[in-house]
Amino acid sequence: MAKIPGPPALEGLKRRIARHRQERADGGKSNFVRETFCLTRNEARAKAREWFDAFPKAAYWTEVESWRQLEGDRIEFTMRRLPTAD
Repeated sequence: MAKIPGPPALEGLKRRIARHRQERADGGKSNFVRETFCLTRNEARAKAREWFDAFPKAAYWTEVESWRQLEGDRIEFTMRRLPTAD
């Protein structure tokens, strides 16, 4: 039985995802500095605030890139920012 191709938009998305994964696997160059933490909820808030105070969002594009709640009220999160403010 022949495989039926998906919709064109879906095929384009699949190609973009594959390209992104390949770039990351090959050590794709990112302009962002990232750091991942695993802290209690209150410590996580304090650490995020520390990053936003040290690296203002307007200059460094600082943001919480991803986060998830773990057992025991712990939060694993990744902070992201540009290396310089120029």
